[in-house]
Amino acid sequence: MSHDASPMEQVRNSLILPALVVVGLMVGVLAEFVLRHPVANWAYGLVYLLGGLPAGWQALQSLWRDHVLDIDLLMVLAALAAALVGAPMEGAILLTLFAISQTLEHRAMGRARRAVEALMALRPDTAFLRRGAEVQEVPAESLIAGDIVVLRPGARVPVDGVVVTGEGLLDEATLTGESEPQHKGPGAALHEATVNLNGVLDMQVTRGLADSTVARMIRLVTEAQAARAPSERFSEWFGQRYTVAVLVGSITAYLGLLWWGLPHQDALYRAATLMVAASPCAVVISVPAAILSALSAAARGGVLFKGGAALETLAEVKSFAFDKTGTLTTGRAEVARIVSADLPEDDLVQLLAGLEAQSEHPIAAAILREAARRGLDVREREGLRALASEGIVSGQGGDSLWAGNPRLANRMGADLDLPWLDVIRAEDKTVVYLGQGAKVLGAVSVADQPRPTSAAALVALRRGGVATIAMMTGDRRPVAERIGAELGLTKDEVHADLLPADKVALVGAMTARGKVAFVGDGVNDAAALARADVGIAMGVAGSEVALQAADVAFLAEDMGRLAEAHRLSRRTARIIRQNLTFAIGAMVLLVIGALAFELPLPLAVIGHEGGTLLVVLNGLRLLSDPIRRVKKPA
Repeated sequence: MSHDASPMEQVRNSLILPALVVVGLMVGVLAEFVLRHPVANWAYGLVYLLGGLPAGWQALQSLWRDHVLDIDLLMVLAALAAALVGAPMEGAILLTLFAISQTLEHRAMGRARRAVEALMALRPDTAFLRRGAEVQEVPAESLIAGDIVVLRPGARVPVDGVVVTGEGLLDEATLTGESEPQHKGPGAALHEATVNLNGVLDMQVTRGLADSTVARMIRLVTEAQAARAPSERFSEWFGQRYTVAVLVGSITAYLGLLWWGLPHQDALYRAATLMVAASPCAVVISVPAAILSALSAAARGGVLFKGGAALETLAEVKSFAFDKTGTLTTGRAEVARIVSADLPEDDLVQLLAGLEAQSEHPIAAAILREAARRGLDVREREGLRALASEGIVSGQGGDSLWAGNPRLANRMGADLDLPWLDVIRAEDKTVVYLGQGAKVLGAVSVADQPRPTSAAALVALRRGGVATIAMMTGDRRPVAERIGAELGLTKDEVHADLLPADKVALVGAMTARGKVAFVGDGVNDAAALARADVGIAMGVAGSEVALQAADVAFLAEDMGRLAEAHRLSRRTARIIRQNLTFAIGAMVLLVIGALAFELPLPLAVIGHEGGTLLVVLNGLRLLSDPIRRVKKPA
């Protein structure tokens, strides 16, 4: 029912032509029933020309070019049939209501498709580039990684970057849906299109305009709207085949009624009525209306679905698996204790920071912050090798410097059963060991805390019908159980000491009991994200890996939005079922009326077009269903 057209064609088809069609019908009715003037036929002819010719031409093009029988063709044929049997007014009414319905439908669906335009509008055109002591205004598209940009109060961030100097509050609501202003200081990440509320910041560019957060969001939203959900594919498949059946059935009905003894005009009129009554417009449009509306509502709340399939599948999920660090916890851990065999604490932290300098893991960030607090000069080590869920090794052979967990210590042949390590091992905190070859040089414990929104989100998920929740981590069991207890999880729901392959296996085992969603940071959990029915990456406005690996991306680090997204997906599924039930039910009633009760053509037209508009409007209700923050349970 929809066709690609230029902007001018869209304006002409959606506004000017329908207006002229309405005027033509009004003149025709006035001339026929009030003035009793033959100009009525000319007015009806204008309606046929303006209302039927464009739709018929597009339908014939689809038939010729794509070998697709468009539903619009049924409307035009029915109107022509009415004219042939001497009922031009009924045909004109059909084409007029059809034109109005198409206009309202296109404009309503356009509201759901304007997400990309809204994202484009967020981008500032220019930026203030610092070059030495001078600051000059340049096009935002000219910025490259490494440039220093000055952000003044009230300015939008032109591209992604990090704060170099200055502090201030930034409004990230347009991008992440986060309503509270976020404090940003040196080292904090800034994302394109967010607003600097106060203070003057110097920002170093990390990505150019083509690879920025908004650019990736635009690609995701565009791909999401293009990717069809299973129910969309079904409605389109059904519509194509059913349209052929309607055309063949109408011709058969016409021939059957002639054989039954009805006059030619009556048989043709009844066949035209059947063609209108049986047209599956409402069935075909009912699913896209709901899917596009839900995708747009979610995007406004900082939740990006990679298409309708992810949205539909999330509605069926009854089991959620979570990564711990950086997902259920803040990911902003702090060094709690340092123990050393011989090295001074500063030397131990300096060595650890040199190994962790290139890592993106939250524990590495905690060690680097500790080194910065102590004012240590961190020098990156060379020849680093990262071992998944174990740690980092620098160098080869028996003198390799390494930092990691007990699995890495065992790999290096180091003995951790040392009395001076007992005090740090006894803590329910994450422990990172530092060693060289088979010798342990020291260890630090790092404490992480649950996100403030995590416990409330888990409660909301359970209230929303989620039967199984599991927390998975490569951390030690005492650490995992402490976090789990604070989140209200039982010991059976906590899985610790896991390798990435173990997480994948656990997710695979959960899928045997139904649809499973895995929620992770998208960097260390890519395999588990891919294995789950729905992979969800949290807080990834700056993570390309997360956007690649996940089916759903949450731009804000707010666990509460997860329960809201699950609720929105389930509501979308309900509205799709409502639309399909109503559309198919209305179509059956109209067909029965046309076949058995001599339903007049105008009533068939009103029923058909009215049903189509109702399912579109019902789907558009999702546009006003935003992703909200889940409140902490009382």
